[in-house]
Amino acid sequence: MIAAPDRTPLTRDFFDRPVLEVAPDLLGRVLVRDSPDGPIELRLTEVEAYAGEVDPGSHAYRGRTARNDVMFGPPGHVYVYFTYGMWHCMNLVCGPEGRASAVLLRAGEITTGAELARERRLSARNDKELAKGPARLATALDVDRRLDGSDACGAPDSPFTVLTGTPTPSDQVMSGPRTGVGGEGAVHPWRFWTANDPTVSPYRAHTPRRRRT
Repeated sequence: MIAAPDRTPLTRDFFDRPVLEVAPDLLGRVLVRDSPDGPIELRLTEVEAYAGEVDPGSHAYRGRTARNDVMFGPPGHVYVYFTYGMWHCMNLVCGPEGRASAVLLRAGEITTGAELARERRLSARNDKELAKGPARLATALDVDRRLDGSDACGAPDSPFTVLTGTPTPSDQVMSGPRTGVGGEGAVHPWRFWTANDPTVSPYRAHTPRRRRT
């Protein structure tokens, strides 16, 4: 008999570790998104680590700004950014306060609230695609910049909680280059995913953007 996922919220100590420890350990954890429309729960299946000022692929590589301020801590909070003028992406901040690092939530399986997620993701061909990719995940969970800085460690009235869930066994954790990251940051194998899970997004190498003529 398969045990039910553990519904104990993860503590701040879980996130107060190096990003390369936290990222693979998030696989199999359950992200709960509460809203007036109802709750959605998502089992994390794909993430990417970003190591701040030592990582050329990170938003914090060149230091602290108004946009990336939440990345500098405290850990266990949500960092939301807007990209390409159309999409939001959700991260979980980790590491010691004052040292920027965060884990991008790339994909997951909606385990509760699929009906609500379908209303937000009308283009999804099936439930496996509801949160298959970081922008899709944020759309399904109705995440935007208004939620930047939210506490995900079980704080009262917070829209997010991360539950212990059922951690992915280490022999099923895969790793490889991060999707769409170019330059020096392209070499880091800091994308982690659950092997053979149908909700994991396809890998795409970085493609330089051409200037319009």
